[in-house]
Amino acid sequence: MKPEQNLIVSPSPHVKRITSVEEIMYMVVIALIPATAVGVYFFGLLVLLVITASISSALLTEYLALKIMGRKFTMDGSAILTGLLLALSLPPTVPIWMPVVGAAFGIAIGKCVFGGLGHNIFNPALVGRVFLATSWPVMMTRWVTPFEAVTTATPLALWKAEKIYVPARDLFFGNIGGSIGETSALAILVGGIFLIVMRYIDWRTPLSYMGTVGLMMWLLGEDPIFHALAGGLLLGAFFMATDYVTTPLTKKGKVIFGLGAGIIVVLIRMVGGYPEGVAFSILLMNAFTPLIDQVTKPRVYGTKRKVWQ
Repeated sequence: MKPEQNLIVSPSPHVKRITSVEEIMYMVVIALIPATAVGVYFFGLLVLLVITASISSALLTEYLALKIMGRKFTMDGSAILTGLLLALSLPPTVPIWMPVVGAAFGIAIGKCVFGGLGHNIFNPALVGRVFLATSWPVMMTRWVTPFEAVTTATPLALWKAEKIYVPARDLFFGNIGGSIGETSALAILVGGIFLIVMRYIDWRTPLSYMGTVGLMMWLLGEDPIFHALAGGLLLGAFFMATDYVTTPLTKKGKVIFGLGAGIIVVLIRMVGGYPEGVAFSILLMNAFTPLIDQVTKPRVYGTKRKVWQ
């Protein structure tokens, strides 16, 4: 047998340029600056405490976990990104201890118990957010208006309860109640398009994800633009559903992931108890990622694909 026949080639994407984990993580963090800045502008400087607490907790938890595991701690940026994404998905009025607890849970249970970066099945930031939402639902649904800090409902909550559609202009610029980094579609699009242009993320996942939601809502007689811009869909599509570790590797797999996540979002919004379902949709599809990769990986010429091998 020839030496090359012993080699097992993994499915695409293959490395075609030198891009370190640190570079990818920090570039995603940079791409989140517009959404972060808009959140600070609308909700005040206090949200910086939420962001700082979340990132600090994520870093400390990862440091302690790696210490216990006997592994070296490195500032690869993954913990910073997890803490930032979690903070941006939280209401601006949460007490400081909540991002601390959420980030610690996300890193410890969503990442380190699986072996650390590259081994986790679920997105750690979403694990932390779902944990907070199910443990303290009242605190996780306290929304305020920008600048005035008056209690309000999110656009999706208004739609769910009374079929009120917030104007697209407000959704686009972010002058609405919502999570710290999810209100401004423009800010998120700037960061997301930057990552696509720089080839740090693949366009197939966000396009299939948002496209599925928009198309299905249109077929159901709803406003597709509203449902594409409202809630956490944009942030989830560009920054969470494109995670290298917890989402499919193949091009077909990315499309399937987006389609599946989009269908779940529509089901939750239309018939579920929650007005929003982005976090649940991505986590559920995370669980199917190994199967999707197995089904869609390129078949070696002359062999049959074994789905359940």
